[in-house]
Amino acid sequence: MRFSRALSSLLILFGFSSVSAIAQPVETPSEYAIIMDYRTGEVLFEKNARTPTAPASMSKLMTAAIVFERLQEGSLQLSDMFDVSEKAWRERQGSSMWVRVGTQISVENLLRGIIVQSGNDACIVVAENISGSEEAFAELMTQKAREWDMLDSTFANASGLPHENQKMSMRDLAILTRKMIRDYPEYYGLFAEREFTWEKIRQANRNPLLDAFDGADGLKTGHTKESGYGLVGSAVKDGERRIVVVNGLESARQRSTESARLMRVAFNDFTRQTLFQRGDAVGEALIFKGKKKTAPLIVDEPISAIVHRSLADKTRATVVYEGPVAAPVNADQQIGFLRVEVEGGDAKEYPLFAGNAVGEMGVFGKIGLAAKMLLAKPEDVAAPAQ
Repeated sequence: MRFSRALSSLLILFGFSSVSAIAQPVETPSEYAIIMDYRTGEVLFEKNARTPTAPASMSKLMTAAIVFERLQEGSLQLSDMFDVSEKAWRERQGSSMWVRVGTQISVENLLRGIIVQSGNDACIVVAENISGSEEAFAELMTQKAREWDMLDSTFANASGLPHENQKMSMRDLAILTRKMIRDYPEYYGLFAEREFTWEKIRQANRNPLLDAFDGADGLKTGHTKESGYGLVGSAVKDGERRIVVVNGLESARQRSTESARLMRVAFNDFTRQTLFQRGDAVGEALIFKGKKKTAPLIVDEPISAIVHRSLADKTRATVVYEGPVAAPVNADQQIGFLRVEVEGGDAKEYPLFAGNAVGEMGVFGKIGLAAKMLLAKPEDVAAPAQ
C-alpha cells in the first residue's frame, strides 16, 4: 500500500492554504520568460518557458558552450588559429565580426567576435573548423543539447539565423546559462566585456543589462523578425545569482527595460525560506510487526525553498512512503521522501530516513497482532486515506 500523507504540523508551520485561486505573482509582456535560481536550479517563475521558439542570436550561447567544452578538455587552445572560408566571409546577414576570407583568426578572438559582437560570420568559422561544416556542427549542437538535458532544442545553424529547425525554449537557455557559469568560469568573463575591435571596427557589447543592473555579468541578446527581441541575462547580488531569460518582446527598448525589471523582481520579490535543518523530524512512519508502532522520519540535509514574498505562507510539504513499513527497521534506513511544493515552481523531493531503529516484535506479540486483525472489521485495517 502506498501512503501519501500531508502532515498537519507542516501545514501549520508553513501556513498552507489552497493556492488554486492565487493570482500569478509575476507579470511580464514577454511572450516567453523564465527566472531561475543559479545555485539550486529552481524555477522561480516561468511563462511558456518550455515552448520551443526561435532563439535568434541567443542560440550563439550553444556555439560558445561547445568551444568552452573543447577548451576545458584540452582539444582546443585559445591560441589555436582557425581558417576563414569564403562562406564565412560572405555571411553578412545580421551582425558581423567582419572576418576576411583566406585569413586565420585565433579561437580567443573568435569567441569575442561571437560573444561581444554577436558575429554570425565568426560562428561559421568556428563551426567549420570544429566539425568540417556548419551543418555537421548544428548536428553536434543538437546532440550536446540532449547530453546537457536541454530537451526542447534543435539546431540548423551555428548563429541563430531564421530556420524552421532552429528552436530553443527559455528553460533550455536557462539550463545552458547555468552550465556555462558553473562549468566554465574561466571563460564566462568574456560575456562581461564591454567592447571588442576587429579589423579596426569597434563594436560595443549589445547586452543592455550590463549597464541597467548592478551586478549583471552576461550573457546574450537576440532579435529576428520571427523571434522578436530576447535576452539571456545573469547577475549576482548579496552572494546570490539569478538567471533571467525573455523572448518575444516588441522592441530593443522594451527588452532593455523589461529584462532589468525582471532581474530586480528576481532578487527583490523572492525570498529563501528555511523549512528544516539537518536532523529535523518531519513526521512518522507506521511500522508493521514492530516493537513500536511508528518511527520518526528525519531529513539528512537542510531544506529550503525560494518563494515569492506574496506566497511565503503558501509552501506545502508532503511525506510520501510505502507502508506500513515492515519491522525490523534500521536507524538511518531510507523510508520515503518529502515533497516540497511552491506555487508556480517545480516540486522537489528529499529523502527521509528512520530516526531510530525499531525491532521486530516477539512471538507472543505477533500472535496478539494476528488475533487482533482477525477480529477487526475490514475498514479498521484499511490503509488510511491521504
